[in-house]
Amino acid sequence: MHPLLKQNIERTIAQTLPADSEKIFAELLLEQVFQKGDFLAEEGKPCHAIYFITQGAACAYFLDAKGEKNAMQLALEGHWISDLSSFFSGQAAMYSIEALEPLKVLVLKKENFTKASQAFPFFDRLFRILIQNAYVSLQQRLAKTNAESAENRYLAFVKQYPDFVQRIPQYLIASYLGIKPQSLSRIRKAMAHTK
Repeated sequence: MHPLLKQNIERTIAQTLPADSEKIFAELLLEQVFQKGDFLAEEGKPCHAIYFITQGAACAYFLDAKGEKNAMQLALEGHWISDLSSFFSGQAAMYSIEALEPLKVLVLKKENFTKASQAFPFFDRLFRILIQNAYVSLQQRLAKTNAESAENRYLAFVKQYPDFVQRIPQYLIASYLGIKPQSLSRIRKAMAHTK
């Protein structure tokens, strides 16, 4: 099993994986490489996999009426990314998932997700916790968008995800935080002057 995935699972479920389960689970995953600009999933088409990033950066977004990207999820190494609504329902994806850098991922297809859920109690627990955490994070992000200033949202993002700031394009970070790119540019400029 890839060490980053093992670390992610063990940290999330707060227990060590049994060696036999680790090996069998690893066999359910496929390694795949994407180039910058490639799509892991596309809005309007079913998303049949969940991706664990071992190298690179990706973004899940939808296009608005003006054709602008609205970032819903940002991910680097050690993060999972997918359109879970499409993955679980089999319906068309709401989001496109694009590689922002050359990307290496471990792919968990729907049929292997089902096998893992049935075979490994740790796996069911892992995804329950991941989905709970994602839901809580989304609620917090929405609350902050309505209650906090753009500057405070950006400062909290920088503190929580310092690596993202260096590698994710600023217009996507602005979109993710519900900030206009011009406003984020002003915030960053003001921050640079106060250092």
